[in-house]
Amino acid sequence: MRTSRRKQHNTNMGTGRDLYGDNQGTGPGVITPDGCAVEFYALVPPRQEPEIVHAAAPSAQASVLELGAGTGRIADALADLGHPVVAVDESPEMLAHVRHAEPTCAQIQGLTLGRRFDLVLLASHLINAPDEAVRRAFLETCASHVSADGCVIIQQHPPAWFTSVAESENESDGITFRLRDLSRPAPGLLSATVEYQAGDRVWTQSFTAARLDEPALHAALAAAGLAFDRYLTDDRQWLRAVPVEGSR
Repeated sequence: MRTSRRKQHNTNMGTGRDLYGDNQGTGPGVITPDGCAVEFYALVPPRQEPEIVHAAAPSAQASVLELGAGTGRIADALADLGHPVVAVDESPEMLAHVRHAEPTCAQIQGLTLGRRFDLVLLASHLINAPDEAVRRAFLETCASHVSADGCVIIQQHPPAWFTSVAESENESDGITFRLRDLSRPAPGLLSATVEYQAGDRVWTQSFTAARLDEPALHAALAAAGLAFDRYLTDDRQWLRAVPVEGSR
């Protein structure tokens, strides 16, 4: 049933290895090109993310485009809060779990939906992609799909995290999370592996993230025709940007 309403957009800009570098995943089930385990993300409930986004939206019924929506845990929660939501992800296996948002199977880079939204959401720390060209493409897609009086909500690894992060283990909702194998392969880069365990199932995802200090963040936004508005959380992990008048 969901397949019949899933839209396909051909925005292929390269292979997973080209786009995601050293991001790799292991474990049972389908692993997406960026190393995400579909079965694992289908287990993870929404936490505070939908409320953060909802509170920053231009209106209580603002239209939302989520880029990199995965299984729809945020997109579906926003739809339940009254927002019409389009959920974009390149993985059809991820989108098969979307229940209430409108799923669209496509890469973020080069996406052209031909419509604009009151709010564009770029979560999952995608702005910290280590490849500057990929990061720029993500933000350009945000800018090309947000309405003139709308906003872009972004989740980042804040600069302080790159200094304070350490190997750790914690448990939430019956899932054990382990962060291990931390390294700093170059100035401003951090590589690590996250291990997730639910019962006897174990998944890993290795990633590299790029640190963006405030000048670099503001410059990246400006290059895409966006301007920093404000932080939404005290830890500066969530921020709001707006389109620059006359940039389009």
